[in-house]
Amino acid sequence: MSTAGRIVAYGRMIRFPHSIFALPFALASVVLAAGRRFPSTEIVWILVAMVGARSAAMGFNRLADHATDARNPRTAARELPRGVLSRREVWAFVLLSAAALVLAAWRLNPLCLALSPVALLIVFGYSYTKRFTALSHLVLGLALGVAPVGAWIAIRGRIDVAPVLLGFAVLSWTAGFDIIYACQDVEFDRREGLYSIPARLGIRRALVVSRLLHVVTVALLAAVYALGGLHPLYLVGVSAVAGLLAYEHSLVRGEDLSRVDAAFFTVNGWVSIAYFGVTLAARLLA
Repeated sequence: MSTAGRIVAYGRMIRFPHSIFALPFALASVVLAAGRRFPSTEIVWILVAMVGARSAAMGFNRLADHATDARNPRTAARELPRGVLSRREVWAFVLLSAAALVLAAWRLNPLCLALSPVALLIVFGYSYTKRFTALSHLVLGLALGVAPVGAWIAIRGRIDVAPVLLGFAVLSWTAGFDIIYACQDVEFDRREGLYSIPARLGIRRALVVSRLLHVVTVALLAAVYALGGLHPLYLVGVSAVAGLLAYEHSLVRGEDLSRVDAAFFTVNGWVSIAYFGVTLAARLLA
């Protein structure tokens, strides 16, 4: 395989375009923490840390799920089951990505460096939670939810209430859409003894849980307004996010999962981009 082809294979393995989910929330946290200042150096290292953490997490997840992915018709065409990449290559990729996170944390500030092993523990640990708890969706949410908290620490060197609220908003948002995505694997998960809310409760009740989590998301995003000194435009943006989430749930029904990809990929991408855009505008107008 050519070098370019191998790079593409790594990108497919970690589903690089899905970085759009957490990254805009991290950048929104930067906007909230920095105010009108433009912390260019910190932003560069935050991006390195984000890409490193997510790449390490996805690579490790592929290693942990190698055998089950090979048995699942939906995932059997992934790079490891097909032999496009070897386990040794993926391990090297994971270690280099984790090193990039630690390097970026070191360049940001001492608290970021001290917390970098905790971040890695969370993102690596998620891959095993579906083996013993249906709450694995919440752990995935936590893995993405640490991004805005980490970005805030990178700018201010401390933890405050606003990024914690934003982190919990990302947690509930991620858990909600991951439940939708997991509805595709209900029968496989039950057969393999894997845990998920859809496998535990059934698809219809799982979708109700997903909707409730997204109600919590909107409430938490609205709560950030009270702490951030933002222009009222921010609340218009939160309303837009609520509308997008409502649309997401209109695409998926218990008896019809044919539009899960549109709900999972397209709508959630717009949710994160819209939130960042309106947060930036609301900060500049404040």
